[in-house]
Amino acid sequence: MRGTSQEKVDGRAARAQATRARLVRAAGELFVADGYTATSIGAIAARAGVSEQTVYYAFGTKKAILATALDQAVAGDDRPVPTLERPWVRAALDDPDPRGQLRRQVAGAGEIYLRAAPLLDVVRSAAPTDPDLGELWAANLAQRLAVLRVFAEALADKTPLRAGLTPETAADIALAVQSPETYTLLVGERRWSHAAWRAWVESTLLAVLTTLPPEPPAG
Repeated sequence: MRGTSQEKVDGRAARAQATRARLVRAAGELFVADGYTATSIGAIAARAGVSEQTVYYAFGTKKAILATALDQAVAGDDRPVPTLERPWVRAALDDPDPRGQLRRQVAGAGEIYLRAAPLLDVVRSAAPTDPDLGELWAANLAQRLAVLRVFAEALADKTPLRAGLTPETAADIALAVQSPETYTLLVGERRWSHAAWRAWVESTLLAVLTTLPPEPPAG
């Protein structure tokens, strides 16, 4: 029995989605391994097992593939859900304990960096010489700062910030401490464990943003 028209449409859509996913995965691997400039559309097509025309049809430009790969690495999926509406962000904002909020927001950032730190480094490294990637890096930085400002405002509502700090400056400090550059330096270069990075960021943000004492050791 022949499929219905809707089944055919659904089948084509599923194949197109699978092809896009394969292209994003292939491109991400090549960008990290070889760098953005050295990775060609032809190399992406070959790794994904499709024609170059398929790559252009699906994305149009190499920058668009990188932007999609980065978005999906940050989100952990391909659903169009803004960061501030993600469950881990809502859980952090809704936690009445300021220490709990910091613990949750650092844990969430850490999960993102486990997936996205290598691609973020690709974008940051190429941004000074590539205007397109300069725009992509600036947009990512602005997005991170916007989220951290919401976190800082929520933190200020739960406990006094240190003297002289506003939520805006607290967000700037968190942007520096809780950054992908610092994560790559400490975990990637200095071989810290992911858990050690989390503990350091949590304790540092607690100390520099609030007047709360450190948590007592467990046990």
